[in-house]
Amino acid sequence: MIRSGRDRIRLLCMAALLVPLGIGSKLYTGPFEEWVRDSAGGFLYVIFWVFVVRAAAPRLRPGAVCVGVFLVTSALEFLQLWHPPFLAAVRSTFLGHALIGSTFSGSDFLYYAAGCLTAYALSRR
Repeated sequence: MIRSGRDRIRLLCMAALLVPLGIGSKLYTGPFEEWVRDSAGGFLYVIFWVFVVRAAAPRLRPGAVCVGVFLVTSALEFLQLWHPPFLAAVRSTFLGHALIGSTFSGSDFLYYAAGCLTAYALSRR
């Protein structure tokens, strides 16, 4: 449980540090470029949202937050199988593509789970 305002600030600072890493993962060129662009971002995305939710709702237990973020992220992954015009318009922007993705990949669930476990471990400290 978050004990003080200082804990909330720490979580938000850690989340803020993840923003440039996540954006950088989408723009990365270099070794393992495809993996970094397609998978590493999902790992970071989940950690970011766990920290944000924990800071916004400090009374929620870390495990519950991680499960909730995993479920929402998984739902967004399945949403990538649906391509109506309004979602295509959202996905055509960098921010929309970064937030809701565009291509379903079953392997992403492993990175979401790893992100949740990592966020759980980090946010318990």
